[in-house]
Amino acid sequence: MDADTILETSDDAVLGGRLLLRQPRHGHRVGHDAILLAAATAAAAGDHAVDLGAGVGAAGLALAVRVGGLTVTLVEIDPALAALAAGNARRNGLAGRVRALTLDVTRPETFAAAGLAPQSADHVLTNPPFNDLSHASPDARRRLAHAAAPDTLPRWVSAAANVLKPGGVLTLIWRADGLGAVQEALAPAFGGAAVLPIRPRPGAAPIRVIVRARKGGTAPLKRHPGLELNDSHGQPSAAAEAVLRAGRTLDFTGD
Repeated sequence: MDADTILETSDDAVLGGRLLLRQPRHGHRVGHDAILLAAATAAAAGDHAVDLGAGVGAAGLALAVRVGGLTVTLVEIDPALAALAAGNARRNGLAGRVRALTLDVTRPETFAAAGLAPQSADHVLTNPPFNDLSHASPDARRRLAHAAAPDTLPRWVSAAANVLKPGGVLTLIWRADGLGAVQEALAPAFGGAAVLPIRPRPGAAPIRVIVRARKGGTAPLKRHPGLELNDSHGQPSAAAEAVLRAGRTLDFTGD
C-alpha cells in the first residue's frame, strides 16, 4: 500500500535530525512520548525488540538508530500507518533490521502466522492508547492512537508477555495518574518493575510514567527520580535535550 495516496503527509526530523519520519499531517503526530520510550528501552546489539502500536514507527526506529545490530518488529493495526512505518525504515537505511507488520495488538494469537513467533523478543516497547473513549478525538486515526476501552492496557500487556522470551523486558509509557492500573496489568506475568516519572518542570506533578518490568521477575518495585522536560524558566532542560535530541538513554540507575 502506498500511504502517500491515502494520507496527506509531512516529512519531519527527530533526534536532532538523525531520524527522518514521514507522518500524517493531521491526527496523531509523533511527540516526546515515543522518543522517551525508545530512550528507556535497554536493548543491545543482537537483541530483538517489538514495538506494539508502532504508528509510523517513531519509537522502534529511534531505538534502532541508537542501538546498532538490534532487530526491530513494528506492529501497527492501521495499514496506512504500517506502510508509512515500513517506508520510514527504508528511508533511514534500517530496512535490513526493521520490519513492519499490520496486526491487532489485542489478538496476539494472530502474530505467529505473520512471522512474529511467541517468546521471540528480548524487549517489547509500547505506548498504549490511554484516554477514555468518552474523551476521544473526532479524528479517527488520532482516536485509535489515544483512546481505548478499559481492558486495553491488560490486553496489550498480555500481548507483550506472549512475544517476550522468559526474562524479557517490557518498557511502556502511560499516564502518571494511571500507575496503579499499570501495576495491576503487570502483576500476572511481570515483576521487578522500575518506574521513572516524567515531569513538565521542577516541582510539578508527573504527567507520564515510564515503567520497565521483567517477564517472570520477582524483585520489588523501584522508583527513580525521573526527568524534567523544562527548567524553572520554561526552557527545555539539558537532561531532556540530551535524550530528545542527542539520543542519550534514560537513567534507570540501579535497575
